[in-house]
Amino acid sequence: MEQPETRYAQSGDFNIAYQTIGDGPIDVVFVFGWVSNLNQIWADPASARFFQRISSYARLILFDKRGTGMSDPVFAPPLLEDRMDDMRAVMDAVGSERAALIGLSEGGPMTVLFAATYPGRVSHLALTGTFARTMKAAGYPFGWDDADYARLFSVVDYWGEGRTTDLFLPDFALDPAVRAAMGTFERTGASPRVARMLVESMSEIDVRDVLPVVHVPTLVHHRQGDQAFSVDGARYLAANIPDSKLMVQQGTSHIPWIGGGREFSDQLETFLTGQAPVSLSDRVLATVLFTDIVDSTATAAESGDEAWVNTLEAHDRITRDEVEAHRGIWVNHTGDGILASFDRPAAAVRSAIAIRDGVRQQGIEVRAGVHTGEVEVRGSNLGGIGVHIGARVAALAGPSQILASRTVKDLVIGSGLEFTDFGTHTLKGVPDQWQIYDVASALVTTSAS
Repeated sequence: MEQPETRYAQSGDFNIAYQTIGDGPIDVVFVFGWVSNLNQIWADPASARFFQRISSYARLILFDKRGTGMSDPVFAPPLLEDRMDDMRAVMDAVGSERAALIGLSEGGPMTVLFAATYPGRVSHLALTGTFARTMKAAGYPFGWDDADYARLFSVVDYWGEGRTTDLFLPDFALDPAVRAAMGTFERTGASPRVARMLVESMSEIDVRDVLPVVHVPTLVHHRQGDQAFSVDGARYLAANIPDSKLMVQQGTSHIPWIGGGREFSDQLETFLTGQAPVSLSDRVLATVLFTDIVDSTATAAESGDEAWVNTLEAHDRITRDEVEAHRGIWVNHTGDGILASFDRPAAAVRSAIAIRDGVRQQGIEVRAGVHTGEVEVRGSNLGGIGVHIGARVAALAGPSQILASRTVKDLVIGSGLEFTDFGTHTLKGVPDQWQIYDVASALVTTSAS
């Protein structure tokens, strides 16, 4: 998408870069953590989707804190009070009298302090991947120790090489494309000197005494396996902020729009608007993808219980991430597989390929089936004849085979996807004969078109 225009608000002697997108009935201010760059947000498909989603129901306000991104540089670490002034200056510049605040990571404590200090200007508070205090202390064993602190300094020693991946996205630590993207995030977010300065000042953050004074509805979101900040710190926040709700999500990603970002986006929209996301129709045209682990019982017996549980967790992570990466909706488990839906047939096929290749690395094989047809939206689930056909197509597949109905093949002409004829088949419980095609097994692509 075309990125929003960047403007500047005056905060004392500093120029604070900001953007607005959307024209919904509520204002939402997103506060980034350690470093950020507004232009880089829109260069990354995952973050762009996340923020576009918020802008679909709100006026979204984004800004780079002083010293980071496109805002003025700093020569001393800004205090939380300084950062509050910056956000207030941005809100004033765009005419926002009252807004919902979303605080990510190191940006969370500032939003807590702002909500307690200026309750009339805050409607809701959402905290994700954040904390009340950085360091361990008496009565607060969830913070960093000296080794944790040193680990962050070691990232700065190699600033620009993408080592934030190890801390923020450990599941992607060996992915060169992700490391390259995180390296760009580092270089555009702040200079090495400023990055180190911000780390040094981070150790002094402590807003524990402020938590009981926050009197706005609050959502606390955290990933169970977050390596940057303990989930117990999130539980502490929720236990000490009145009128708060805790959402603990499986996964290790510290960044909320990576690895299950749609689930958080759904909860966030419901929290901020008071209404759950709804479909425009109960019956829609969609492409459904079914996958199923091949010989799961035998594989589980050979692996042992503990190893099999780890394998299943890896399978679930891969399937969720690949469905989301290809702009699909992960609907539910189906025994040892999944059901997902897409609004683009080619994206569904490519997601199936990525899932098949991804789980192979975990020592398992899946079969998959793809069909495009009318489905019934039943709350968060899907039903109807289109879903039934998709399941039957998947049942015909062998290990690591992806089958598709003729409808899918006809709709993706020109996409570069290749198919071979798999014959005409009778699908149990479905009228007529169905022409089925095998997705070319050698095809490997991650495009979400």
